[in-house]
Amino acid sequence: PHLSVRRVLPALAVLCSGQGTNLQAILDATRSGRLRARVALVISDRKDAKALTRARRAGVTARFMDPRGHPTRASYERTLIRLCEAHRVRLICLAGFMRILSPVFVHRFRHRILNIHPALLPAFPGSHAIRNTLRWGAKVTGVTVHLVDEHVDHGPIILQEALAIRPGETEASVLARIHRLEHRLYPKAIGLVLSGKVRVRGRRVTRTP
Repeated sequence: PHLSVRRVLPALAVLCSGQGTNLQAILDATRSGRLRARVALVISDRKDAKALTRARRAGVTARFMDPRGHPTRASYERTLIRLCEAHRVRLICLAGFMRILSPVFVHRFRHRILNIHPALLPAFPGSHAIRNTLRWGAKVTGVTVHLVDEHVDHGPIILQEALAIRPGETEASVLARIHRLEHRLYPKAIGLVLSGKVRVRGRRVTRTP
């Protein structure tokens, strides 16, 4: 029997905590065909996250998972794992998800979790990357898409692109330009990983022809 395109395309889970602009970029890329995948599941740890609204408008299963509703971090992550496996998720994409995943979760989905960070890692890891970049007086920043490992903002790098900081820029102006770069780079990185042409050896990531 003929299989629908929806079933054939690899499934993504996107984990968000806020506005979901990177989620929207991924949804737009799948809708246009630039990214041969489908968003099967969106999960947020915040009930009022706009990302959940974006997902529901796109017809995607959207779940608010309240950490306070689970007695332990392990219990919370077991539910995450069950949801991802029930939706046959090929790749988990973190998009402003403000929770650190445990080594147990990372091991379960080894080399199948992506994160996007608004700086050129390993410089300026953490949750205030743009602010810290400006305070340091750096002349260049950028975006990094990397695989998630057991440490924060640390895993092997899939893609990076630099962005020059203009004189007199504010955190808000850099953020706006970073977002435009993120929205282009994240779907591209997801496509590369799903293509099967990415090889990871230690910290080195290579692409096969």
